[in-house]
Amino acid sequence: MKTTLIECSFGVLAFNEENELVDKVLFQKKPQVAAKTLLDIEAGKMVEEIHSLINALKDKGYDTFAFENPSLAKTVEGGLNVNVEVGKHLPAGELVRSNIEKIAVETGFVRNVKDLDSWMRDFTVETTKLRVKGAVEKRDLVVAQAIQTLDELDKTINMLMARVREWYGIHFPELDRLLEKHETYARLVVELGSKENFTAERLEKQEVPKAKAEGIAKVAEKSMGADLADADLAQIQALCRDVTHLYQLRQSLEGYIDSTMEEVAPNTKYLVGSLLGARLIAVSGGLINLAKRPASTIQILGAEKALFRSLKTGTRPPKHGMIFQHTIIHDAKRWQRGKIARALAGKLAIATRADAFGRREIGAELKATLDRRIDEIHQKYDQPPPIPALKPRNEKPRKDKWRKHKRER
Repeated sequence: MKTTLIECSFGVLAFNEENELVDKVLFQKKPQVAAKTLLDIEAGKMVEEIHSLINALKDKGYDTFAFENPSLAKTVEGGLNVNVEVGKHLPAGELVRSNIEKIAVETGFVRNVKDLDSWMRDFTVETTKLRVKGAVEKRDLVVAQAIQTLDELDKTINMLMARVREWYGIHFPELDRLLEKHETYARLVVELGSKENFTAERLEKQEVPKAKAEGIAKVAEKSMGADLADADLAQIQALCRDVTHLYQLRQSLEGYIDSTMEEVAPNTKYLVGSLLGARLIAVSGGLINLAKRPASTIQILGAEKALFRSLKTGTRPPKHGMIFQHTIIHDAKRWQRGKIARALAGKLAIATRADAFGRREIGAELKATLDRRIDEIHQKYDQPPPIPALKPRNEKPRKDKWRKHKRER
């Protein structure tokens, strides 16, 4: 025999093939508990109410169970080893939805419709809270916050290092052009302090290459910077020490983003790396939103201003947006970048959909296909396209009126 199981706000109801109620399991009257149970059932989890109801129906001779929820049907089939069927808008479900108040009273969940209205108000509030909480707990939103924190941290470090270079430049101005890397600059200021300590031996101990260390040492001997008091130098070193701690924090945050992206979007990470993938997720508002975008939109994400300017003024639209950060685009020749960006965006669209909906590991396949396409672009478009010849302007012959006027005068 076949029965249909329909979950509703106050319980799980079982109907026979004539749409008659044959059994039921009611939720607890507490709205918080009922809301959590219903959301677990909608998510396809095997809750105690479903388990006990199916066992009771099996004792009554029912061997086939129909569900409107495919996730729940799959869980029941695997967990209880029973025959299941899945269908949308089953007659029993339409019956429950159109007579929910009457069924709630007949099953004994409430005494009258007024009690049901009061309970449903609290139940709806609790369900909304749990849904919002579940949306916030999605790991892709955590990735978005982490990458935005990393970008803000980079801005903070650059701002502080600009101040450090100007401040320490009073004492050793030549060091600014000799050391481009901020982290190395801050570390040397912390470890060595005064410019008199910038000797070749000490610099080599700080893992500075020998040739560079000797060059810095020679410049330090002839530096035209002013002398600083110990208190002034100590304050600069304290600021540099804080900057080095920020670099350590940045490294830790980058590792966290890498591991989280492996969990949230492994295919996207395999294709473009963890940082760029996280930025694409952040600018789209989540992995699901990114997966719903076509490849043409992914290609220009981050270049919206240039796109709208082109639409307004008629200039050329942008060929790439944020994905320009990928090495295969910004290291390519100028006339190849648009084609490579289009190929990368197409594979990204597939990767994000696999991460969001399929949960299949296809990153290696997509990367191999993308590499073949990029090799084709490099070979086929090795030379820049010819510059089109300018069309001659159709100028009207000028009438030499001034000659006529001169003769008349």
